[in-house]
Amino acid sequence: MLELEQEQNAYILKVSGRIDGSNAGEFQSKIQDSLPQDAGVVILDLDDLDYISSAGLRVILLLAKNLKGKKGKLSMCSVSGPVKDVFTISGFSAIIPTYDNRASALSASD
Repeated sequence: MLELEQEQNAYILKVSGRIDGSNAGEFQSKIQDSLPQDAGVVILDLDDLDYISSAGLRVILLLAKNLKGKKGKLSMCSVSGPVKDVFTISGFSAIIPTYDNRASALSASD
């Protein structure tokens, strides 16, 4: 579901599988447990995410708000297929910067 990597100045959360009402709470807990309190730049790598529901979107929105409150920033990369459709329809693509791949997201975070 979630792996943490650090690359350059960013924390990368590699999300996989499905995020829905049955596991959104676990997803939120894993994010909170994985990221240090002083995380400034966080990139969600969604290449392996197959599905996300409104419950998952809520978790991502909370993460974005928490980071913004600490002068940090959240971005997403490798969003495709039905997951990309959900982000586009919900307006998340307009709220959270989205990049085609991890390299582009890292370049933008400098």
